[in-house]
Amino acid sequence: MSNETKAASGLLFKDDGATPNHPRFELLVHRGAARDALGTSEAAAAAIEALFAANGWTGLWRNGIYAFDHYHSTCCEALGVASGWAEVRFGGARGETVRLEAGDVAVLPAGTGHRRIEASSDFLVVGAYPPGQPYDMIRSGDAAAHDDAVARIAAVPVPATDPVFGAEGGLRARWTGA
Repeated sequence: MSNETKAASGLLFKDDGATPNHPRFELLVHRGAARDALGTSEAAAAAIEALFAANGWTGLWRNGIYAFDHYHSTCCEALGVASGWAEVRFGGARGETVRLEAGDVAVLPAGTGHRRIEASSDFLVVGAYPPGQPYDMIRSGDAAAHDDAVARIAAVPVPATDPVFGAEGGLRARWTGA
């Protein structure tokens, strides 16, 4: 995997009443961080899974991204694009649409809203979660679920490793100042 840079672009979203987002931590997008994995979609997905697993991220899955706003209140999430591209809106209905392409890895702090807006026919993403953070899924707009989720989101610990850069760089640098 490419380790040329440990810098990532970051986006911080406010709670919009439907999607809590994270109160302190920003969405990170590691552009081209998994570009060394590119090849066939199967080989790329396997390489991204190996990268995530080597950095302790588990619960691996392969698929697309749901076409409805949702978030996770009990975990952070990594999304590594194995093939194709997608326009993904992060942050809920008032968030920002980001184009993710093969080789990109998005790291979402707990509470970050996300939904697929559009994708290529060959879009394939690998998802993973940090150890000790079982995932849940909440659709944005459920007021009772939103209010209950806010405290859970704030209590989710910073993962010990970034899914791409391990114990140094990535989320460790941006979310803890390490």
